[in-house]
Amino acid sequence: MNTDSLLPAGTYRRILFCTDLSENADFAFGFAVDSAQRHPGCELYLLHVIPETEAQFWKTYIYEVEDVDNKAKHDLDEQIAKAYLSKLPDGIQVKVEYRIGKDWQEILAFAKEKQIDLIVMGRHGRSALQKPLFGNVTEKITRKADCAVLVVPLSFQKRVEHPEKE
Repeated sequence: MNTDSLLPAGTYRRILFCTDLSENADFAFGFAVDSAQRHPGCELYLLHVIPETEAQFWKTYIYEVEDVDNKAKHDLDEQIAKAYLSKLPDGIQVKVEYRIGKDWQEILAFAKEKQIDLIVMGRHGRSALQKPLFGNVTEKITRKADCAVLVVPLSFQKRVEHPEKE
């Protein structure tokens, strides 16, 4: 085995933050940013996967809206900018990516394509239609990913904010 290409534990060149725009994802974003700050020069990606069924739903039922794809992307860009990009510290850049498809498959394909070293994601979230999203997705990612995966539960935020309750 060629050990020259192996990274020392905890060294990341490419970090992927996955979001479903939930409160849990918002909390997990801080961990992705922290990892990027600890590894100067690394690339930080933000990925939002739009489930294909939801994308088709909107295209089918909102056909009267002109340029529905561009409007949807514009709205999503605004949501990402407000929730994440506006909170970036100086010196940290994020490459925002969107995919349409089966969430866990798209995340794994993206990670492989970009040779991601660390995936950061929340444990649970909700999709626009209020179905559980990252519980099942997170489990599949942690089992199948070829890189490190940091899973951040929302319950940790409550513990961090109120340590005296332990």
